[in-house]
Amino acid sequence: MSDVLVTTHTPVRESGRAVRTYGIARALAATSGRLMLVYAQFGAAEPDAAFRAIPGIELHPVQPSRGLGRALAYARARARGVPNDFARGVSPELVAAAERFAAREDAAHGGARGDGGARARVIADGPTAGAAMFPLPRARTLVYSASNLESSFRHTLDAPGVGSEQALAAFERRLLLRADETWMVSEADERGSLELAPAARVRVVPNVVDVARIVPVEPAPAARRIVFVANFGYEPNRNGLRFLLDEVLPRLWEQVPEARLRLVGAGLDGPASPDERVETVGFVDDIADAYADVSVAVVPLLQGGGSPLKFVEALAYGLPIVATAHAAAGLAVRDGEHCRLADGAEAFAAALAAQLRDGDEQLGRRGRALAEQRYSIEAIEPLVSA
Repeated sequence: MSDVLVTTHTPVRESGRAVRTYGIARALAATSGRLMLVYAQFGAAEPDAAFRAIPGIELHPVQPSRGLGRALAYARARARGVPNDFARGVSPELVAAAERFAAREDAAHGGARGDGGARARVIADGPTAGAAMFPLPRARTLVYSASNLESSFRHTLDAPGVGSEQALAAFERRLLLRADETWMVSEADERGSLELAPAARVRVVPNVVDVARIVPVEPAPAARRIVFVANFGYEPNRNGLRFLLDEVLPRLWEQVPEARLRLVGAGLDGPASPDERVETVGFVDDIADAYADVSVAVVPLLQGGGSPLKFVEALAYGLPIVATAHAAAGLAVRDGEHCRLADGAEAFAAALAAQLRDGDEQLGRRGRALAEQRYSIEAIEPLVSA
């Protein structure tokens, strides 16, 4: 029985959310041999090569309504308490397509005849897709695949479109209770979900990367190069970058003046710093280039939810990592075993200086082993199977 995965963006791996979508899609297709991915055409002209290459995938684009139809869908979503930012992406065409393909699967496998056969699941990718699936027939199994527990942090960001903390929590509570099952990325988000909606059925399906296809790199201690890979259009990453540039690096340069910082990822309009020791690379086609000739990776996040995919990616590349405790909160990493954890500018700079001087490569090797065990696509296949 094939599942139907529904997303509100054309599937292209250009953000952490899309990388999670890819990992989920790969795992779903592997467990059943086939997957229908229904997506609203938005953000890109067509799916990228990585999604098209998933064995057994069927890609079904949906053109959302415009004009009056879109306005009515938005108004109905807002009336149901869906925050503005999510309501703008709600499309009746998306839910209709999801049910149509799921019903086709039922008919092919006997599940629609009431004879006890299985029914195809509809898996909503993120809160906007979840809100769009509210009108799905109750008899249809709905799974909500979350990137974060939104109400745990989003109201603290510069995001007026999600409304107040109370309104966001009320929406998320309804979404958790509407879904037959919710997949959260971490134990912390699982606990928060159950505090918000004790009757919800929640399991942890962590963020993953394609560990098997990532060739680990050899750290380059002599380079004294630090890399920060992120989508800098995302506010928590921008705030982490400011923390790094304004507070950490000046302290680090007092101890290791030759240390250099490489910034990789979309969202930077120009050089992030006039200091020549800060290299602003921007978006790269081959992410492996970001990690070449690097001594240590950093994840200096001070806010945000879930578990940072770039943290998981750096683990998979086998690089030593220095991160804040907040960044590591959703992961099974241990300080001194898989990475170095430090909070505050003084401690973060000291941890970086120690790693640059001592070059503890075992951190990277143990981090890679953890990625293989916990954060690979193969590791979540049993978690997403019906």
